[in-house]
Amino acid sequence: MARAHAPYEVMDFHALTQRYMKKEKVSPVEGIYSVSGVVTKKGKALLGSAEKEKVTDRRDNYAQVAILADGGDTGRDFIEVSLNKTYLPRYPVIGEFTRASGGNILVYKHLEAHEKSSSYTFTYDANGDMLEGIRVETEGNTTVTYKLTYVKVYPKN
Repeated sequence: MARAHAPYEVMDFHALTQRYMKKEKVSPVEGIYSVSGVVTKKGKALLGSAEKEKVTDRRDNYAQVAILADGGDTGRDFIEVSLNKTYLPRYPVIGEFTRASGGNILVYKHLEAHEKSSSYTFTYDANGDMLEGIRVETEGNTTVTYKLTYVKVYPKN
């Protein structure tokens, strides 16, 4: 928490999110996460029939996000807000999570500019300490797999 030169307390969004997470009934999915990602390509070589798999991009801990319950009539169970920038007047919702029926499965819709989005299927452990998401795209004979890993940094269960 930061004190301004005002007679009242001032909090940034990160501190406000941590305070929110201290409430008694928090879903195991809710929290502040560090995000890592890996992109792999799998396909046949030009002059052979053997399949090759290659990591084309890897980014460790490239983002920090808050996942918060969404109690509204939006059709989504959780929202994802980026914590990468501080002191913004507004924080955009960059993703939506919806619970799938049965098990620890979430459908994630990553919101992008120009009304584009991409979808991932996520699984999470019982404590909600880690979320793992997969998206697979096939382009001709090549399969591209996008894997996101969210590791909870707050609150620790």
